[in-house]
Formats: sequence, structure tokens, C-alpha cells
Amino acid sequence: MMSRTVLQLVRAEGRLSAPEIAERLGITPAEAAAEVKRLHDEKVILGYRGIINPEKTGEDSVLAIIEVKVTPQREVGFDSIARRIYKFPEVRTCYLMSGAYDLLLLVEGESLRQVASFVAEKLATLEHVSSTTTHFLLRKYKEDGLIIHEESETERLAVSA
Repeated sequence: MMSRTVLQLVRAEGRLSAPEIAERLGITPAEAAAEVKRLHDEKVILGYRGIINPEKTGEDSVLAIIEVKVTPQREVGFDSIARRIYKFPEVRTCYLMSGAYDLLLLVEGESLRQVASFVAEKLATLEHVSSTTTHFLLRKYKEDGLIIHEESETERLAVSA
């Protein structure tokens, strides 16, 4: 039970210290630290990351969501081709999906041309990849539950009757 509660806190606020976790859960800081260490050691917690507002950084990286249809392989299904795909450094995220396509990728590049080259030269040419559909992200509004771009009062247009 404690693991689930610790995971909920870490998922919501990854920067909490052991004393802060302990205070919220009514346990000692040593117990909290030991549980977080155990969860890391068992690879339940894989890492932490910050959520960055790209409009504030001045960085011009390009993100694309790519739908990939693949032919599953006998005895390994989708795992073998997914493994080949997620090892590319451009691939930030790779999910097996139900529905019209099989894999959903989040791919990052320095430019539209770089992402397009990745798709045309590396991804689409892989054996067992039958088709791809690429969607370029134009703006992030919300990520991992955090609002990135919130409309201010002055941005709203007046509604006239």
C-alpha cells in the first residue's frame, strides 16, 4: 500500500524530498527514502523529467506524432519491430496502440526536414513497416496535466451579438 501512495506522490510531484514524502504519508524520512530507493532499484520509477514551456525557451525543435502500421512477426508480435524503432535517438516515445495503426511515436528533430528525413530514410524503410502518417505539433496547450499555454484575458476576442 505504501508503494502505491509513494508512486502517486512521485507521479504528481517528482521533486518531493524524502522528508516531504514522509510528512505527507505519516512515516519517517528514512522509511520514505528507503521506499523510493527500492522503487528505483526495481525500476518501478524510471526517472524524472521537467515539463518545459517551449515558447519561453526560444528553442525551435520540431515534435511530430507518427502513426505506424506494421506487420507483426510470428512468435514476437510487435515487440521486435518496436524495439528497432524505439532505439532511434529521434524517438522520444513509442506506444503499441489498438485501432487503425499499431505504433504511436513521438519524434523530435531540429527541423521539419530532419523529421521528414527520419521518416523517409530510417522509419518507412524498415522491414515490417507498411505505412506511416506524420502529424506535426504546432502548439502545446497541456502536457502531463500541466497547462502550458493559457489564454490571458487580453488575448480573448470580444463576442458581439
